[in-house]
Amino acid sequence: MERTFAIIKPDAVERKLTGRIVEKIEGTGFSIVGMKKLRLTKGEAEGFYYVHRERPFFDNLCTFMSRSPVVVLALEMENAIVRWRELMGATDPSKADTGTIRNEMGVSIEENTVHGSDSPESASFELPYFFSQLELI
Repeated sequence: MERTFAIIKPDAVERKLTGRIVEKIEGTGFSIVGMKKLRLTKGEAEGFYYVHRERPFFDNLCTFMSRSPVVVLALEMENAIVRWRELMGATDPSKADTGTIRNEMGVSIEENTVHGSDSPESASFELPYFFSQLELI
């Protein structure tokens, strides 16, 4: 079993899509081993996305991620990282495969509904950024 990290981003929470996304996650066979709703400060968003700090979109991304609440999740299943990335779809919703979360619910490349760890290394940073071991079931 593998664990990965996911965020339901502000655009999706604002549009009240959390339930639909959780239903898709569980319907695909993931176990949700941690979940909470919170509002990131801009500083927390900057710390989380630090790997992108030199990119031109960094400030806009951090402003977006701190504009309203998000839902963070710890997901578990075999090959969780790859399977979650498949379920999310391409970063640009217009290029995401039919049936993926971003294809069905994403607004734009900037407001693309969900985030997911892209490797075991990023999952090992992202999961403890939001969850203590005591919070994971």
